[in-house]
Amino acid sequence: MVLKKKPAEPWPVITGEYEVGNPESPVAVVTCGSHLNNAELVAAGAALAGPCKTENIGIEKMVANVISNPNIRYLIITGMEVKGHITGQAIEAFTASGIDKEGRIVGAKGAIPFIQNLTPEAIERWKEQITTINMIDTEDMGAITAKIKELVAKDPGALDVEPMIVEIKEGAGEEGEAGLRPMAAEVVEVRSRIRAMDMAVTNNGLLNKFQAGVYVGKIEGIVVGMTLTLAIFGIILKMVGGS
Repeated sequence: MVLKKKPAEPWPVITGEYEVGNPESPVAVVTCGSHLNNAELVAAGAALAGPCKTENIGIEKMVANVISNPNIRYLIITGMEVKGHITGQAIEAFTASGIDKEGRIVGAKGAIPFIQNLTPEAIERWKEQITTINMIDTEDMGAITAKIKELVAKDPGALDVEPMIVEIKEGAGEEGEAGLRPMAAEVVEVRSRIRAMDMAVTNNGLLNKFQAGVYVGKIEGIVVGMTLTLAIFGIILKMVGGS
């Protein structure tokens, strides 16, 4: 028999938009920004199934619920990415590389991938306990439930440690480290478009200046050419008249 451990009491330790299944299952499923049938995922054998929409407090809550149950050894990352936050990729980066000294998830591509509620011990526990399975952008319930059953069948047993409890400060909201303000995905997209428009305006201005310079240069060239032509013509007339 594989080793099983009793999770924290109560478990899960953090409330959220998820369904809870058998706490002895080795599989959890995060559906990123998709609204999938979490009850069906739990029925297929997942211990926990639900979305994770932000690459900061969302990941912190997910980690808190998983490391408080040593039986969970696999995390299936599925569903569609959340625009701006790119949470699925952030989870993979977090699992692979952790965070830097400013609290930023190393390699994460989202807008605000800053972790502020997880201790170094909690992060190391997550990395030791969890293997991620990348099914990002998949909403095929058949494929996801099949993967859950496959992983349940090769259950390696619980990590031989006690449940770890971490406190998530709800008041922190989604505010990141280093003074960064949280930005919704829509705000990120709008700001990106504004920057693109500013760059386009700047480029158009430079192009107009260049074109104006070329035009002025042409006019100056014509005037100089005409002046030289008239001067030469005058000299020729003078020479002809003198002879």
